[in-house]
Amino acid sequence: MDTTRYIVAGAFIDGSGARVRRRVFLEIKDGFIRAIGPADALPTQDEPEIDDFAHCTIVPALVDCSVSLLQSPSVVEKVQVFPEKDDTAQRLTILDRHIHYCHAHGVQGIVDTDAIGELVQRYQKEKPWMGAMEIRSSGSMGSTEPDFLRINYSASIEADDAQHSLISHEELCHALKHRGNKKAVVLANGSQHVKEALEAGCDAIEQGYNMGVTNLRKMADRNVLWIPSTVRAKNGLDGASSGGSVCCRFSTRYVAPGKPIPGAEAFWKKILAEQLKQLSFAKELGLTLAVGTGGGSVGILHGESMVEEMKLFMKAGYSLEEVICCASENGARFFNMTNLGRLCVGRKATFLITRGSVKQLPRKLSYLEGIYINGQPSSTYQKHPVKAS
Repeated sequence: MDTTRYIVAGAFIDGSGARVRRRVFLEIKDGFIRAIGPADALPTQDEPEIDDFAHCTIVPALVDCSVSLLQSPSVVEKVQVFPEKDDTAQRLTILDRHIHYCHAHGVQGIVDTDAIGELVQRYQKEKPWMGAMEIRSSGSMGSTEPDFLRINYSASIEADDAQHSLISHEELCHALKHRGNKKAVVLANGSQHVKEALEAGCDAIEQGYNMGVTNLRKMADRNVLWIPSTVRAKNGLDGASSGGSVCCRFSTRYVAPGKPIPGAEAFWKKILAEQLKQLSFAKELGLTLAVGTGGGSVGILHGESMVEEMKLFMKAGYSLEEVICCASENGARFFNMTNLGRLCVGRKATFLITRGSVKQLPRKLSYLEGIYINGQPSSTYQKHPVKAS
């Protein structure tokens, strides 16, 4: 049996969307939160074990609802695509690297957009530490035993043919009709594609660029989740406005050289503005949103890109507390990540500790003070990692 541990925090955001609480203690035992209360009421009997983070803020672990773990973001026009399926060792190496990137930036829940369930299961056996990470793997039409169904109905917004159907509407309806009890996420852009995806009975829309207010209202009425992936448009605009063809605007602060594409800056500026406008309207409607970055795509880094996506939500009018709910609870509940999400009594004590004030969030999520997994400091997180020579 674990001893009872107490965590004292200067600020506490529980992930429900409720306002930040100041000077809070968490009582933790056997990996679960047993009590939450004001720090002034902290039990003093028996000299309790206390971890004092009065100078810090506690927030739930993050969930990224759109990641490609076997793709590496790059600063060239072509993404480094995962190796062939028969090269298992190399695939496991890439998987391990990207999972570590996610973990280091507080992302403990990963929704992978590729059918890599068997590879993840093998990785879990070889890397026991990863047991605390919750990974959901998608399946395309015909895949066996995916955690959920994901269908690319439109191409991704970066593609030249983003407005064209990748499959027919009949194929989409057939796939959703025969999905069993699996939830279905459909990547769709444009009003017609999103309209057809909703008619087919999807549970979530990914991207949803230019889908329009009518579709947003339908999604709110039907409780369909939206994963807007707005950082894709921001990345496209940054690359176009810099004169380069690709832009990676996170830790590397690097812009790739290249010939500017005529009209690209104006195109991406319009796309981003329209997506932010849709986000604002979704807030008015009370539509449920989750954060998904597209990590692994060109210029979108695993883990680190969560902060940029959260900033865009706030630019669209969401409060910090609402954004953290979208980046934790909403994704965890939709993808059935039972050990993640809102921090409350009876839930697993898995959370992030950020140094500094609440006003420094979400930026400070890129420089975590610590990560607690099931009530214990993470054995793999290093605040100051040692670089190999």
